[in-house]
Amino acid sequence: MSFHLAQLNIGRILAPLDSPIMADFVNNLDKINTLAETSSGFVWRLKDDANNATSIQIYDDHRIIVNLSVWETLDQLHVFVFKTMHTEFLKRRREWFEKMGEMTTVLWYVPVGHLPDVGEARERLEYLRAHGETPYAFSFSKQFGPPVL
Repeated sequence: MSFHLAQLNIGRILAPLDSPIMADFVNNLDKINTLAETSSGFVWRLKDDANNATSIQIYDDHRIIVNLSVWETLDQLHVFVFKTMHTEFLKRRREWFEKMGEMTTVLWYVPVGHLPDVGEARERLEYLRAHGETPYAFSFSKQFGPPVL
């Protein structure tokens, strides 16, 4: 069996998406999503009718927005996150998102062909928060390779 890497990251926005505070973030969503989709190793991302996932709720807090995607490898996701134009927006995250004080990103392996839903993603994030970095749920800080069967 082969595996891909799933990733979830969440953030609590500072203001409604249609507010001036969020305008630069919202105006660049399509550009960043297109960059992801055309990046080496991209497999899939969660999206709604607006071609992003801003309307999809993972928690009862309507200010928490979600990004969920699947990549062929951890290295390919790492390149997209930290070595493309995405990095410039990552550096600006405090302009749009609250500092949450707990883990907001989780990585885990899924069998090739499996597309995780927000319930699975939320469970992995909560596991990481409760148990720390393990092969079941981890972050870029302490990485694990795919399962060996």
